[in-house]
Amino acid sequence: MDTQLSTKIPWWFWLITILALFWNLMGVGAFIADISVTPEALEAMPEPQRAMYENNLLWAKFIYGIAVFSGVLGSFALLLKKKWAKPMFVISLLAIIIQMGYSLFVVKTPEALGNTAYILPALVVLIAAFLIAFTNSSIKKGWLK
Repeated sequence: MDTQLSTKIPWWFWLITILALFWNLMGVGAFIADISVTPEALEAMPEPQRAMYENNLLWAKFIYGIAVFSGVLGSFALLLKKKWAKPMFVISLLAIIIQMGYSLFVVKTPEALGNTAYILPALVVLIAAFLIAFTNSSIKKGWLK
């Protein structure tokens, strides 16, 4: 007879998982807003901000999409209690680092938005790293299969 022990998952696992999903869905919303900027909206922006949008290359937008959509997939994997959440979050973090690095140091976003332009990227990287650590811990505890 095959007996399988069930590991009780604490309530805060679900809270973190749902918050992760909402966070990553907000990222998708930001991505859609970013790629949907109209010519009229561009024209209304101050010159430094407009230059920031105009100098953001297609490959960087593609990497941005990979970052947010792999984050959403990782969050769904957590909801489903699947181990493949980890590679999704790792892909997301790597894409975040590439996209944010490009945005900060090549496109020079802080020149358009000021030094506060460093805050959100730092927060995004920290949350992505936390989700990887959280997923690792959940795997070790047997919560993900």
